Amino acid sequence: MTRPLTRRELLERATLGGAVLTIPGFLAACGGGGIEGSGTTTAATAGGAKTLADKLVMSNWTLYIDIDEKTKTYPTLEQFTEQTGVDVQYIEDVNDNDEWFGKNQAALSKKQSVGRDITVLTDWMAGRMVRLGYAQKLDKSVIPNASNLVDTLASPSFDPNREYTLPWQSGLTGIGFDPEKTGEITSVSQLLDDPKLKGRVTFLTEMPSTMNLMMQLDGAETTKVDKTDFEKSIARLQKAVDSGQIRQFTGNDYSGMLAKGDIWAAIAWSGDMVQLKLDKPSLQFVIPDEGGDIWTDNMLIPTGGDVFTASTFMNFVYDPTVAAQIEAYVNYICPVEGAKEEIAKIDQSLASNPLIFPDAATLDKVKVFDAAAADDPELKAMFQKVIGA
Repeated sequence: MTRPLTRRELLERATLGGAVLTIPGFLAACGGGGIEGSGTTTAATAGGAKTLADKLVMSNWTLYIDIDEKTKTYPTLEQFTEQTGVDVQYIEDVNDNDEWFGKNQAALSKKQSVGRDITVLTDWMAGRMVRLGYAQKLDKSVIPNASNLVDTLASPSFDPNREYTLPWQSGLTGIGFDPEKTGEITSVSQLLDDPKLKGRVTFLTEMPSTMNLMMQLDGAETTKVDKTDFEKSIARLQKAVDSGQIRQFTGNDYSGMLAKGDIWAAIAWSGDMVQLKLDKPSLQFVIPDEGGDIWTDNMLIPTGGDVFTASTFMNFVYDPTVAAQIEAYVNYICPVEGAKEEIAKIDQSLASNPLIFPDAATLDKVKVFDAAAADDPELKAMFQKVIGA
């Protein structure tokens, strides 16, 4: 079977060819203090009748579910509708965690619906939603497939019992490099100190991704961050900036720079490296010896969402066959046990890709960064100062 285009390939083609895509930065640009369509759902009441709603409204990031490029439809969502009778309104309006929160905070703070039954947000923002009481508990009685959640993601600090969230997709943060120029790289210390890499290295503007690696380099605990440890790593990062060792801080635009040879090494995301290696197989991605980062985008039910219908959908996508169908398109790390065996029936190369299905040894080397620290204004200000933002 031909491998489907991935979300990143479609984004790159749109950028190069000027194609029009549903970019969430534009979709989310509606007036007022909330998202267009707010107030369209009703929450399931505790102890009430558990009946499926006629419609499920879901917010997600761009190109983060399987798409039929010929019909521009979503096969997984159509299957859910066929099985349950629930129509799915799927909206790609999550472009940035803070941006999404800013548009919805007013309604959420008043315990009002934001017109969404499921929203997909990254660890630290999911943690904020749980902490502020803006996320509803899942109905675990209708999510037996939650038992398929991989052990590594079963107990994050912001939701230790997964009462409020379930992972959608995950990714690793490590080191991407061109061994033809750098030789073997195994440690972040090489990026910071090796003179031949001066000015040829980039780090990420995402604080959890960069600081998780920096702090583990210093032997600090990152699942529960200590301010003194954070400050020590910040000082080390600042030194590398001041010396010119670090060329710049980037989003995933480092990928083009690495592919073209403008930089030789970068703190990188596994999903990007999957795509880069398709065109340039010599590029390498490693988890540093000291430890790496694993981040997760999580499904949650915001205030006003229909808990029963949303939980039923979560159970559906945690079926390994369905999860494999989604994974064959998005190419990030699948959180569902059994999906690897199912995806092998679609494309064996995806099933054997260690950046999509990391082995246990790799997962033992990565940690989820402390969600409270990632959302701490003082720590965020320290980091922003170093990167010049």
